[in-house]
Amino acid sequence: MSKFDLNKHTARLLLSEPFFACISRRVDKTSTTAIPTAGVRLNKETGFFEMLYNPSFFEKLTDKQKLGVLKHEFYHLILQHTTTRNPDTDGKVSKMWNVATDLSINSHLLGELPENGCIPSLKGSPFEKYPVGLSAEAYLKMLKDDPQFQKDSGDGEKSKGGSGLPDTLDDHGEWGGEDGEDSDANAVAKERLRDMLEKASKECNQSNSWGSVSSEIRKEIEKFLNPSIDWRKMLSYFIKSSRKANKRSTIRRLNKRYPRIHSGTKVTRVANIAISIDQSGSVSDVMLAMFFAELNNLSKLATFTVVPFDTEVDESKVFVWKKGENRDWERVLMGGTCFNAPTRYVNDREFDGHIVLTDMCASKPIPSACQRMWITDERGKAQQYFDTNEIVVAIKGA
Repeated sequence: MSKFDLNKHTARLLLSEPFFACISRRVDKTSTTAIPTAGVRLNKETGFFEMLYNPSFFEKLTDKQKLGVLKHEFYHLILQHTTTRNPDTDGKVSKMWNVATDLSINSHLLGELPENGCIPSLKGSPFEKYPVGLSAEAYLKMLKDDPQFQKDSGDGEKSKGGSGLPDTLDDHGEWGGEDGEDSDANAVAKERLRDMLEKASKECNQSNSWGSVSSEIRKEIEKFLNPSIDWRKMLSYFIKSSRKANKRSTIRRLNKRYPRIHSGTKVTRVANIAISIDQSGSVSDVMLAMFFAELNNLSKLATFTVVPFDTEVDESKVFVWKKGENRDWERVLMGGTCFNAPTRYVNDREFDGHIVLTDMCASKPIPSACQRMWITDERGKAQQYFDTNEIVVAIKGA
């Protein structure tokens, strides 16, 4: 494998692009030869967005093209292409939708990409007559109606199958939501993306510098930052994704992406989740009641260890909420708030995930040894005392 390391170049490449620099800091980057160029996805194992890149591909690009490809990948995140269903195929990834999303993004990157990308109005390309600046949905309609991309059915009729479409510049192989468990994963991914865009927007507004981000893109970001979030779905996904996976290879189960090349994996899951509950008086009874009610619904998924705390953890009050049990809420302490206390308690033990119910009114805690999520009310989220890249979700109406 090439020794090229994209991380060594991103800071320099993004000096003139403060918004994309903010996004880049919050996206994991992984070198791989599994794809020919690059791609972004939600890593279902970590719950974070990840950019995969082939170092040999990047080595051949000019600095301008490297920056263009980085921006292209980050635009896929910004415009929610990785987390939104294909509007034409009920969620299934189609080549025509892939091309449509690239045409939409590349309208903002004219002259910045290798010419093998899908670029509207590029002379000599299949998209020479396509105008610049349309949405992915508008480009999708144009592609479906374009005779050059309709295949002959053999009886003189044309069907809109996308035949003849060129390959996209990057890999879109792990996009889109699915039903069932992954619908929760998408909800969490969108909340993480929302948090990422909110922080990047705030930094750029404070410095009054957005780089090359257009006013149209900024409007799209503003619309995305003001939705209704289902905190229950977020909590459900966090618990499911925290379950420790014990994996072993098996020849009986085929690897879906590389059948008969790599062995499949059989997974058994065991959950061990810590629930730290802020006992300070500013955490309302309503929020406690709503939170416990939802944990009763989710107790079928895991066993919880409930850790009441104020400025300390009283270990005599800690209890195990066994899988399938129902519990009534109660307040067992009354004092201030220190997030280091429950974090140390959890770090000193074997937990797969840590959920903290709080009003967010205390200083930033020490790092968590396992993934951590914060549940608060709308006021707590709006006025939280510290910034964090961890998930913070508000219970509406608490």
